[in-house]
Amino acid sequence: MSLYPYRGRAPVVHPSAYVAPTASIIGDVSVGEQSSVWFGAAIRGDVMAIHVGARTSIQDNTVVHATHDWLETTIGDDCTVGHGVILHGCHVHDRVLVGMGSIVLDAAEIGADVILGAGSLVTARTKIPPGVMAFGRPAKPVRDLTEAELASIREAAAHYQLLVADYRGG
Repeated sequence: MSLYPYRGRAPVVHPSAYVAPTASIIGDVSVGEQSSVWFGAAIRGDVMAIHVGARTSIQDNTVVHATHDWLETTIGDDCTVGHGVILHGCHVHDRVLVGMGSIVLDAAEIGADVILGAGSLVTARTKIPPGVMAFGRPAKPVRDLTEAELASIREAAAHYQLLVADYRGG
């Protein structure tokens, strides 16, 4: 795991979290309990703070950054952030699945219990309400989530807990 202090601020990673050997976490970043940061991911807290909640998975080749002197990036609990996502100066609430290749820009907010479809673009200052499926470029809510889809968000987060156990040899 590559943890780099920056200007006197060092990442704080909960001891139960997993950070892959090729992931990079820089500066003012906190990673919550039982969370995971996978291969090639970069979480760069050099211009503002970044907070990753508990049991959240930041998947391979994802970039998380903040907006200089303006906006932190916050990712809630039980989130799955898919491969190749860019999160920049935004707020992702609890139990959100951010589909692979999506981009979420400055001051955007994704409510709790949301599935953001793969390849979506959430433009600056956009608010995605809780409990919906949203997708597109630009992303828009298309419908409320079903009970099965809400359960699938929790299942995705739980799946990555099992992977962490495997990677740790347990």
